[in-house]
Amino acid sequence: MRVIAGTRRSLLLKAPDGNVTRPTTDRIKETLFNVLQTDIQDSVFVDLFSGSGAIGIEALSRGAKKAYFIEMNKEAISCIQDNIKFTKFTEQAVVLKQEVVSGLEFIKEPVDIIFMDPPYDQLLEKTILEKLSITNILKEDSMIIVEASLKTEFDYLEELGFVVLKEKKYKTNKHVFIGFNS
Repeated sequence: MRVIAGTRRSLLLKAPDGNVTRPTTDRIKETLFNVLQTDIQDSVFVDLFSGSGAIGIEALSRGAKKAYFIEMNKEAISCIQDNIKFTKFTEQAVVLKQEVVSGLEFIKEPVDIIFMDPPYDQLLEKTILEKLSITNILKEDSMIIVEASLKTEFDYLEELGFVVLKEKKYKTNKHVFIGFNS
């Protein structure tokens, strides 16, 4: 696993041992950031269920001004901290060792992009989107990206005030790009 582009391009990143996390492959990560490329510069980026921190670090490498990493697994937190230190992003990174829903309460500024990769098929993304719909960290043009299994439904988004902007499907999963329903 590596940083794909930007100021820290090609730096290798650690991943937690075992099956604690499910790292996003480089190919899927590259596709994701190709979609986000015009939105990353000077953004405040949030990486939920951070795992190794690779997504948030990629955002910083590509020009995000700040990234929040929310993760509760002790081994993953250690890995995120090591990766942030190795890539020299300690000034721009905030690591929160929290359960994701409660961790969102520690963000006290508007954010531009939220990426989440929760465990599949547990409806955690719905719980988080419900929480986000009542927080004050989203702006009118904020974007939320959910990495989910192909069978995950998002038919509840409209009642929360959200809309699917785009969906990108891969072999076993998908990225759902969500914005405000205006």
